[in-house]
Amino acid sequence: MAAGGTLAHEFIPPPPGEILGHPKPLWMLFCAEFWERFCYYGMRALLAVYVAATFFGHLPEGEANAQASLTYGGYTALVYATAILGGYVADNYLGYQRSIILGGALIALGMFMLLIPQLQWFLAGLAVIVAGNGLFKPNISTMVGALYAPQDSRRDSGFTIFYMGINAGAFVAPIVCASVVGARFGYRYGFLAAGVGMVSGIVVFQFLAGMLGHIGKAPAGREGVKPVLVVLGGAAAMVPLLWLLLSKSEVLGYVLIGLMLFLVLYFLASGIRSGDRVQLQRYGAMLLLFLANCLFWALFEQAGSSLNFLARDFVDAPFHFTLFQSANPLFILLLAPLFALLWPALERGGRNPSIPRKFAIALIGAGSGFLLLALAIGATPDGAKVSWLFLVLTYLVHTMAELCLSPIGLSMVTKLAARHEVGMAMGGWFLSTAMANYLAGLIAAVASGGGGHGAASSLVQYAATFTQLWWLALAIGGSCFLCAPLINRLMHGVK
Repeated sequence: MAAGGTLAHEFIPPPPGEILGHPKPLWMLFCAEFWERFCYYGMRALLAVYVAATFFGHLPEGEANAQASLTYGGYTALVYATAILGGYVADNYLGYQRSIILGGALIALGMFMLLIPQLQWFLAGLAVIVAGNGLFKPNISTMVGALYAPQDSRRDSGFTIFYMGINAGAFVAPIVCASVVGARFGYRYGFLAAGVGMVSGIVVFQFLAGMLGHIGKAPAGREGVKPVLVVLGGAAAMVPLLWLLLSKSEVLGYVLIGLMLFLVLYFLASGIRSGDRVQLQRYGAMLLLFLANCLFWALFEQAGSSLNFLARDFVDAPFHFTLFQSANPLFILLLAPLFALLWPALERGGRNPSIPRKFAIALIGAGSGFLLLALAIGATPDGAKVSWLFLVLTYLVHTMAELCLSPIGLSMVTKLAARHEVGMAMGGWFLSTAMANYLAGLIAAVASGGGGHGAASSLVQYAATFTQLWWLALAIGGSCFLCAPLINRLMHGVK
């Protein structure tokens, strides 16, 4: 039973009222997510370069970059890995609304802890942020899906609008937190600005929560303070474990592999247990797309690590290197409305690519961005720096690839999962992204670590790594394209 005595699989309409053709709560969630993403991307723009300079500055530059990339990859992986736990907690104990409030408070606390310039405290702050993100991130996305009936044609465009909120926050954050506050007062004060952003998000959500009505309320029998205290205690108990995983990158890898195996077994068992052959096959399709998602984000998430180091050390730009972190969200804001119009237009003409083929296009697009950058590095004279225009073009290509996958993927999860397991499925989506971020850290450690023999050798290492990423993306993306008809059959009409 869901809140208000409604069966969990039944659609609960939001309170009446629309803005620009969409339910009013969508715009409230848009604002709350704006501030949470401001917090995340403001901190993300600084994380790798701050860690390299502050905690590994005594090492050779290439090794410092590699160690910082592993820390970055571990943190971003755990941010997404804990989403599967947060989805389960929201589905079964807190409801989505209380999960978001509690998660946001923990994120803000962790951000303020990053102000302490001591490695162990810094890792503890990251651990608290990770615990908070697990409660926040999957559940606000799930609530967007809950605003629309299963066959509502506005669902995909609603997720695209929500995605614009994400990227509006991501665009502003590097400018404010990194290029203004961080560059002027010290990078750790950029973390303070990011924390203030998260507090703003909590205030917006709490103040406007009434717009949601019964959507996201606590499950029946889970009302009251006790479930909140239990979950808060569980989050506190997780912090030492998260700290350990942040300190031991190799251990984290094994944990993520274990969680991925659990995810596969959970959804296959759930499909078998339901006795619904269609649902079982839909879960199979969903898991295959999770694998494609994992590879895409392993490529895309070079932005905050290897591409950030590349911009700092080897790109000739007339502005602070952290401003490159705003390129992707700026392109999202410019292009997302066009893509939101593109898919319905292609659908009317019978030329809209299926979800698996959109994933394939995204993979090949991500690889193409790295190929472009590798060619630019190869054409750069010895001792010279790469033109900033090539890095901007890479971000543009990556953005177009992202728009073929990310908002489509979020919507896909809410369609393929059984209604009572949407939160868990959304957590699974973010778990595949977690694995991707861990792999991204390993890739970045190779790319940005260089050979330890000077600038020329480092640029050669970047070019070699980026070329390998192109061939990998082409192989996997091509396979996904060819297998699309099979995956479509498993999806049983979900588009």
